[in-house]
Amino acid sequence: MGWVMYLIVDEQQLVTDGYASGFEREGISTSGFSPGDFQDWLNTAPDTEFEAVEAILIGEIGEHEKFPQIIRRRCSQKPVLVLNSSPALEQTLKLFAAGVDDVVRKPVHPQEILARVNAIKRRTVNQSINVELGGLTVYFDGRDPEIDGNALALPRRERRILEYLAQNNGRRLTKTQIYNFVYGIFESEVDENVIESHISKLRKKLRSQMGYDPIDSKRYLGYIINAM
Repeated sequence: MGWVMYLIVDEQQLVTDGYASGFEREGISTSGFSPGDFQDWLNTAPDTEFEAVEAILIGEIGEHEKFPQIIRRRCSQKPVLVLNSSPALEQTLKLFAAGVDDVVRKPVHPQEILARVNAIKRRTVNQSINVELGGLTVYFDGRDPEIDGNALALPRRERRILEYLAQNNGRRLTKTQIYNFVYGIFESEVDENVIESHISKLRKKLRSQMGYDPIDSKRYLGYIINAM
């Protein structure tokens, strides 16, 4: 299903915590911001942190029309959705004019948000729902990968690592990039070295089913997926 991390901006921490809990059940990392903290982060965050952001969700912030313009200055390609409790047509039209990609009426289930973000990405970057790597098929809609047509059941973290490697086929990814993808750029309770353990288990399972290891690793440079 989706790829990376979701940022949620709302004046109430109770709201951001609630969405974070819902997304966590779907295997998606999130970080919540107050409007002020989010604007500070946008102004100061290095470009590498934006790589780990999948989409930005704007809740109640008081200045709906201003924030999309601020966001677009730093991350023009990231889907921006407004979670709106008001059905007023005039406000909805203003939000689209300000640059948001979608306006979603609350309450909304995280699965619907994920589906909307994936649809936006497919429209904007022509991104497919799967990647073929030799006999390995990696899906981005929540399904387990397949090897020669047979599903390979993977734990959530291993599946998301494989998705990220497949999405970036031909590009070497560092351990930090993969960690940010799986756990989120603001996670501090999980040691980054856990990624090595996840990848070791993933490679063992792929090697067992494919007869070779499709993931190449180089010390200090990171990981890349190759198909034979």
